[in-house]
Amino acid sequence: GLAAALEALGCEVVRLSVPREPDVALVEDGVRRARGAEVVLALGGGSAIDAGKALAALLPAPGGAMRHLEVVGEGRPLDADPLPFAAIPTTAGTGAEVTKNAVIAVPQMRRKVSLRDDRMLADLALVDPSLTDGCPKPVTLASGLDAVCQVIEPYLSARANPLTDALCRAAIPAGLQALARLMEVEDADARDRMAWVSLCGGMALANAGLGVVHGLAGPLGGVSGAPHGAICGALLPHGLAANRAAGAVPERIAEVEAWSRAALGGDIGDWARRHGLPRLGEMGLSRDDIRDVAEAAAGSSSMRGNPVALEAGVLVGILEAAW
Repeated sequence: GLAAALEALGCEVVRLSVPREPDVALVEDGVRRARGAEVVLALGGGSAIDAGKALAALLPAPGGAMRHLEVVGEGRPLDADPLPFAAIPTTAGTGAEVTKNAVIAVPQMRRKVSLRDDRMLADLALVDPSLTDGCPKPVTLASGLDAVCQVIEPYLSARANPLTDALCRAAIPAGLQALARLMEVEDADARDRMAWVSLCGGMALANAGLGVVHGLAGPLGGVSGAPHGAICGALLPHGLAANRAAGAVPERIAEVEAWSRAALGGDIGDWARRHGLPRLGEMGLSRDDIRDVAEAAAGSSSMRGNPVALEAGVLVGILEAAW
């Protein structure tokens, strides 16, 4: 409908589908097909928005994706300003419409890494909660757990600040309550609240960083095709437990756990599994990858936000517990 409306206004529209989390091949194919475009508009979940963000950044860039990707590429700044970019999310999850990076898979290296530049922030972000109405229950659960995780981790982060505290302190209980409601019944008000929580998460992580859950989720996504939100949901209770055992921000972890019990009636991991969230071992992951994932996570950008440093052995323990 949106494409048809733009065409009716006289725009020439190149339509690109994003059927999976974006990888280098998908992005570079999109660059070839959309060469000459003047504006990029992404309508969809976090994968579609990340792909659109990457296209807007790379269409004016002569060197290709690997020139600019972190960790596995050259990590160079963009050679030119990105194209004007608009983001319209249709899931409540990543908050990608208000972040300055696009997460791209590099399958041959079994990694997921960021294309990152301050200029990659969307010029226009339209958050219309009604676009998430009727989202399938498994997608609602996985993306919703990601949204909740993305307000919990900045709240616990070593880089938390009064701005992110103001966003997260209200959004954590609201997100847990709304997600619990949506697992029982379709509810427009709960959809509205989840869209707000997702937006808060994007703004909070952009200003305070994340932590161990996302530190592990990135490498896990690189070695499997498992959905990012489902990975985060499976890791979240065990990441909280590891930080609690390490003595990190005990008052804040206690707050988060109390909000979880009040909204969900118990442990967030037990609740999520009752509603169909798989464990890591049920997502096509191999135990053989655990130590490599832990080592990769230890050096990830997300891990720098964790309230305490966690040794590789602790990271392996989190993965084992979530298996």
